[in-house]
Amino acid sequence: MNIIPLNKPCITGNELQYIQEAIQLKKFSGDGVFTLRCQQIIEQSLQAQKIFLTPSGTDSLEMAALLANISSGDEVIMPSYTFVSTANAFLLRGASIVFVDIHPSTMNIDENLIEKAITDKTKAIVPVHYAGIACEMDTIMNLATRYSLFVIEDAAQALFSFYKGKALGTIGDLGCFSFHETKNYSCGEGGAISINKKEYISRAEIIREKGTNKSRFIRGDVDKYTWEDIGSSFLPSELQASFLFANLEAAKGIDIIRLQAWNLYYNELKPLKDEGKIDLPRQPVGCQHNAHIFYLKTENLDQRTQLSQYLKNQGIETAFHYIPLHSSKMGQLHARFDGEDKHTTQESEKLLRLPLYYDIQDHEVERVAQAIKRFYA
Repeated sequence: MNIIPLNKPCITGNELQYIQEAIQLKKFSGDGVFTLRCQQIIEQSLQAQKIFLTPSGTDSLEMAALLANISSGDEVIMPSYTFVSTANAFLLRGASIVFVDIHPSTMNIDENLIEKAITDKTKAIVPVHYAGIACEMDTIMNLATRYSLFVIEDAAQALFSFYKGKALGTIGDLGCFSFHETKNYSCGEGGAISINKKEYISRAEIIREKGTNKSRFIRGDVDKYTWEDIGSSFLPSELQASFLFANLEAAKGIDIIRLQAWNLYYNELKPLKDEGKIDLPRQPVGCQHNAHIFYLKTENLDQRTQLSQYLKNQGIETAFHYIPLHSSKMGQLHARFDGEDKHTTQESEKLLRLPLYYDIQDHEVERVAQAIKRFYA
């Protein structure tokens, strides 16, 4: 039986060539030719002011927390339904995390609940664009303006997704992306940060280079470099960047295949949704997603477990996703849930991710869909 995996790391065919070129250039540390090429592709595609590559999506979030001057006593608002890095980046700076509930239709933070969670300690809002589908950014940005708060978009899953024509990750003050092997475009690990206000660009460059002005020294702007700010080693190697460049160069083709598969899943499974047996993702009006994840929702946790096991027996890999952070040991120690957990836990227990990757074939999608139909029949 041929196994249909949940995911495949994206390999386009040019990775080894570009890695060899990076080796021949004899510069393996950060900010070489391939790093700059990757940054330029993303900047141009997103119409972003400034993109810096980082070693991981986690690093981009930690860099954002430094840029926003998050410190002890601050509070940061985010959904509980997210990866641990979203919270850890701010806990490392001494902040407390405030969770609010989500929309069951998108699994994104419920923008209508954010204002109630704001206190005089609130420093930032961190919307997470789950599955590459946009949060309601107009409301979030209006709140941030009224209360003078930072908006740091966790767009780890949302590169080349859009909200009302604006690229996700470029709407808030800062945006954070991931190139982990599970993402649409990858280099195994890897990330990027979008600096969306000019006044942060110079400091971001210093923080990224261990708190020094080394980048200015390399450009010849100063005759020596020194320690100027807090920072860390937020530069990926050229070997990472050369692999990533092959993925970014092929991004349009990758997008076409993923979106085709996403739409085929939706059309094949919609009859089950219409019968009330499952629920499917919703794309809000004015939003364009990148087909990062396709999921369905079962009636409850028991049914999800049964369906997952049934598909496994059919040679089909599936997975649930996050355990809500507020239910974890660290969440209970360092965070609070503002208001009622009406949807976060309940919806997380229903969600099941289906296979979706850069070269998935129509017949594989149809095989998965038919197996799901047999289960419900």
